[in-house]
Amino acid sequence: MEFFTFTWINDPQIWLSLITLSALEIVLGIDNLVFIAILTGRLPMHQRALGRKVGLSLALITRLMLLATLAWIVGLTAPVFSIADKGFSWRDLILISGGLFLLYKATVEIHEMTEHDGEQADKPEGVAGASFKSIVLQIAVIDIIFSLDSVITAVGMADKLWVMVAAVVFAMIIMIIASNPLANFVAAHPTVKMLALSFLLLIGVLLIADGFGMHIPKGYVYFALAFSVSVESMNHWVRRRRKRMAGI
Repeated sequence: MEFFTFTWINDPQIWLSLITLSALEIVLGIDNLVFIAILTGRLPMHQRALGRKVGLSLALITRLMLLATLAWIVGLTAPVFSIADKGFSWRDLILISGGLFLLYKATVEIHEMTEHDGEQADKPEGVAGASFKSIVLQIAVIDIIFSLDSVITAVGMADKLWVMVAAVVFAMIIMIIASNPLANFVAAHPTVKMLALSFLLLIGVLLIADGFGMHIPKGYVYFALAFSVSVESMNHWVRRRRKRMAGI
């Protein structure tokens, strides 16, 4: 095999594919990372880091399993039935179901955040809004949706299976490293958590639209998120400066 003969080391095309695909996998994994950060925030403090690691490990396993069945992945895009001359494949049905699931979860989280603000903080550390098993199960369900999108991108970007696997593993390592700081930041700033939930609502709409054949580039959503985060960052900076000036 080419990998074991090390001929790939001098092939710039392979390095370009690996770097580009790794970057794309990290970008495509942001929504998964945000979802995991919000869900594990409902766990007791001592279980949150473990929940994030389990969730990202499930995402890695799911991606690798899908990559190992490329022929099956290609088959998912074949129409299985039609409604009003619009064909729906298994991929479309999975995306629509995942989008609806995200809309439901984000709406429930926003409701809990606005209607029951402060109740979670009054609970003992050992009491969680949901059990560890239920959180992991929800992460596993949504991992399938996000993994499908990620793997289809990988198949279109690279020709060699080991390049796809290496890119997915590298991206997942970066996400595991970033998961704790991101989750702690989101948990410590309610306005950031609301932005993250709004982002998940957008992703849900995006998945549903994609399932119905209306492709919306994710770049638009990521730009909106980046702009909102930059505005919120400036708000935090202004508040900190005011506190320093007031001597608080």
